[in-house]
Amino acid sequence: MEAEPKTIKDFIEILKRRKWSVILPALIVFAIAVAVAFILSPIFRSTGTILIEEQEIPREYVMSTVTSYAEQRIQSISQRIMSSTRLLEVINRFNLYADLRQKWTIEEVIEKMRKDIKFQMISANVIDRRTGMKTEASIAFTVSYDGKNPSVVQQVANVLASLYLEENLKVRERYTVGAVKFIEDEMKDIQAKLAELDARIRGYKEKHPYTLPELNQLNIQELERIERTIEQLDIQLHTSKEKEEALQTQLANTPPDLANPTNSDKVRLKELRVKLISLKVRYSDQYPDVNKTKAEIAELEKKLKIPSGEEIEEKPDNPAYITLASQLASTRSEIDSVKKQIAAFQERRDEYRLRIENSPRVEEAYRALNVERNNLQAKYDDLMKKYMETKVASGLEKEQMGERFTLIDPPRMPEKPVSPNMLAIVLIGFILGIGSGVGTASLKEYSDHSVRSAEALTQATGITVLASIPEILTSHDIQRIKRRRITFIVSIVLLIIVGILIFHFFIMDLDVFWARLLRRLGKLGI
Repeated sequence: MEAEPKTIKDFIEILKRRKWSVILPALIVFAIAVAVAFILSPIFRSTGTILIEEQEIPREYVMSTVTSYAEQRIQSISQRIMSSTRLLEVINRFNLYADLRQKWTIEEVIEKMRKDIKFQMISANVIDRRTGMKTEASIAFTVSYDGKNPSVVQQVANVLASLYLEENLKVRERYTVGAVKFIEDEMKDIQAKLAELDARIRGYKEKHPYTLPELNQLNIQELERIERTIEQLDIQLHTSKEKEEALQTQLANTPPDLANPTNSDKVRLKELRVKLISLKVRYSDQYPDVNKTKAEIAELEKKLKIPSGEEIEEKPDNPAYITLASQLASTRSEIDSVKKQIAAFQERRDEYRLRIENSPRVEEAYRALNVERNNLQAKYDDLMKKYMETKVASGLEKEQMGERFTLIDPPRMPEKPVSPNMLAIVLIGFILGIGSGVGTASLKEYSDHSVRSAEALTQATGITVLASIPEILTSHDIQRIKRRRITFIVSIVLLIIVGILIFHFFIMDLDVFWARLLRRLGKLGI
């Protein structure tokens, strides 16, 4: 049998016929929604807004030691605050989740608190100083806490905001102190290395005092001066030798003594002494010639007043000879002096040549030491500059003139719950109730194959209906319908009373429910 098209009149008849199938499910679902809206505990939220303020002094003048982005630092701070230890301290301090702690584990309670804490960044479009282009930057953030008790919610939110402020100060101080300590340790290490290197350079200088690179030019100049001096001394020596030869020639041609009898006696005495020595070699002392020679020697010694056996002083008495001899002695002394000077200067020349030969090798090692020291000194100077900048940045942080968090909107006492949304729950319950009623009626209608009109009967059987007899209600039928209505109304009333009693004794006291209802309606402005 094909489905018969439905008209508006048919739908009205169905609605009249299935009115209780629509009303009862709708009432039940709507009542459940209303009960849920009033049974659910209200959740309050307190929110604090923290502003991220830039440092007061321009970065061109003072560079902060905290180089991380604010978002990165905030996330790091959040991880510390959301740690189990910190949250457990807050839970114990305010006795949060007292009912849940009896049924849940500590980890579950802490996870519950993490879900109740809300964190949100606030961004704005700003001009980037480096690129001059618009970019999105975080300028503030909010931290919120959800709970059932408005006063406790506000206190917890205040504690959370304070933790963010305190942790930011600690993080920045830790960064600053860590940077100062690191640079100080590096400077001490560099100073120790410089001292060690200076000692090595000083020892190297002491080991090679005359071959250092800075003395190389001086050594070359000194070597050239010595060589010029040696050349001059060679010339002087050559001149002195020529002078010596000339004096020797003159002296050989000049008699040492003038004509004098005493001088002949001295010559004769010398000859006798030589003769006596020759005789003694061949003869004994008693030999006549020996005695005769001794007697002559004694006579001459007595005459010349010379003690026996004493050498004869040969003093020339020729003034010219004496002058030439004196000049010759002076020239020879000068020659000896010049030779000694030449030898001394040659020794010094060899020494300076050795210095110059060793200079490249010494210079290479010395330059390597100096390069290493210059590198260390440059590193130390760079560290000193950074150390001074870090000290200035440390003062900036101590005076709280750097980038900081400021609580511009402290958490307030929440006056209106954020959940549950009673109006939305009731509206959804109303819509679901209507839908469930219409669905129930539709299900019953389409599962019922009863024929309710002459047209439906003709279509179903193919036989023309000659007449239709309307429903005839007797007084007994009317009484039965009235009793059914009364029974239904009484059942509904009893059901409501039983529901109220169950709600009062097992769910919530009616006085408390009425007070909460009035407070909710007052907050909604009804």
